Amino acid sequence: MSDTTDLKALSRRQVILAAGCGALVASGLALAPRAARATPADADSLQAALIGDAKPIDGKVSLRMPKVPDNGASVPFTVSVDSPMTEEDHVKSIHILAEGNPAPAVASYHFTPASGRAEVSGRMRLAQSQNVRALAMMSDGSVYQTVQNVTVTIGGCGG
Repeated sequence: MSDTTDLKALSRRQVILAAGCGALVASGLALAPRAARATPADADSLQAALIGDAKPIDGKVSLRMPKVPDNGASVPFTVSVDSPMTEEDHVKSIHILAEGNPAPAVASYHFTPASGRAEVSGRMRLAQSQNVRALAMMSDGSVYQTVQNVTVTIGGCGG
């Protein structure tokens, strides 16, 4: 073999090694954590996807949670909707959105008249101070809402 052939083989090995290293670096960057934050516009888009063209009306929905929780990692909440829960007039679903979390969707709950009442309790993680929305979709197609501002002093979503 000549020196030219050895240089081509060495060069090919270097290219393959470099390509492999480049692929590893690229895949590592893709998996690296990002400081993603939803915006109120992201929450608006999700809300539109959930309720369509309906215009939310203030009222009927009660969102109880601390305005300044001890820790954003575990914020208790209760959402209830004033509804007779009859076949003709009942809550079909409740959606909870957080405008400043990495993803605005917190939870969705679905009901029937057999549910008896439209009330849910739980805990959510909040990354930062933000508005939390509770939306109630009714059997007649109307949508009711409430919004509460929550001040988070210790973040809960990796913030």
